[in-house]
Amino acid sequence: MPGRGDGVAGDMGLTRTTGPLSPRAPQTVNYTVDGPAHKLLMHPFPRRVRAEFAGRTILDTTRGALLHETALLPRLYVPEDDIDLTAFVPSELSTHCPFKGDATYRTLQVGDRTVPDALWAYPEPVDSAPWLLGYACLYWEAADAWFDEDEQVFAHLTDPYTRVDVRPTSRHVQVFAGDELVAESHAPLRLDETGLPTRWYLRPDDVRATLTPSETRMRCPYKGESSYRNLRLADGREIADAAWGYPDPLPESARIAGHLSFLHDDLRTVVDGAEV
Repeated sequence: MPGRGDGVAGDMGLTRTTGPLSPRAPQTVNYTVDGPAHKLLMHPFPRRVRAEFAGRTILDTTRGALLHETALLPRLYVPEDDIDLTAFVPSELSTHCPFKGDATYRTLQVGDRTVPDALWAYPEPVDSAPWLLGYACLYWEAADAWFDEDEQVFAHLTDPYTRVDVRPTSRHVQVFAGDELVAESHAPLRLDETGLPTRWYLRPDDVRATLTPSETRMRCPYKGESSYRNLRLADGREIADAAWGYPDPLPESARIAGHLSFLHDDLRTVVDGAEV
């Protein structure tokens, strides 16, 4: 199976993977966190955020807040005053969260387009989360487009506790399919993304096997839109979506433009003689 190197769902923040408020908080600390196993942290996200649906702005705020919740990606909660509630109708759905309270839902409806249960809020939050009162959250997938200030953003808002670093290196990187060497570089780029394994990006001329286009595309809010490549081996076998790259990466990841990274169950990567 392909490895899907973008890793959006697995990003680390404060409350995911090995973050300090996650279910598997690191042991290499000299403190303990006194709180429930399921933790919440809400803090301001002061940039202007807008959501559009059916050609209409349904959310426009500079007063949003990111809610970090154990094992989940942060979600943007905004004051209900910053949502065009005329685009929503009440839903019969109600859910209960022991850490936030009973949620009520609204269905998004503009013209002949409808997204059921797209918006939720906690009109009577539990005593430990009173700051949820007056805020609502819109499913990211419900909107046609999201904007962070005037830039359209994809997948989710960037987490201030996640970063991407790209560094040139002289490490010796080899990629094998079985015993076949399919790529090799002494001048790769090393990409470290918070909470994810290191990815090694190589130039196309470092690839010894044949690459063919794939229709697979993915979005990363930190790197941009990736395109994938299939890998054809010397014996004629093809490994689907074995490599990916970012033809036009976001500015913070500009260095990886034109480079390729490899990840697949049928591949192994060796760095300075050690398999990683």
